[in-house]
Amino acid sequence: MMQRILAFDVGDKRIGVAVSDALGITAQPVETYHRKGGAEKDAEYLLALAKKYAPCTLLFGLPRNMDGTYGEQAEKVKRFAQRIIDRWDGDYAFYDERLTTMAARRVLLDADISREKRKQVIDKMAAVVILQGYMESQRNQKGS
Repeated sequence: MMQRILAFDVGDKRIGVAVSDALGITAQPVETYHRKGGAEKDAEYLLALAKKYAPCTLLFGLPRNMDGTYGEQAEKVKRFAQRIIDRWDGDYAFYDERLTTMAARRVLLDADISREKRKQVIDKMAAVVILQGYMESQRNQKGS
């Protein structure tokens, strides 16, 4: 049985946040956090969110190059995630986030969301796409 998951789409300027329902079926956007006072303050903020939502698992979107390799941005995400993981008692995972921002943008375009509004919500929608993909992959693994 899956439990609540809190997902992060970590960028240099913003971090999209999404959470699953307790059954791990749907992902809902939480917020787009605008990074402020360095990695330590950002990590503290996300840990406070984790305390609030009480997930069993923290999920970090890990950017890969189109050929499947990891680049500089993936290393940044891993270093930042490690700050959180070191102070987290639960499970954690990384999930390939290739094309998630494009998928989120397509969802927002299909919903006829204005350009200005899209800019405000794209990061948290990317976190939703990452989380939904992760949950589906977990269900598929259990089903096979």
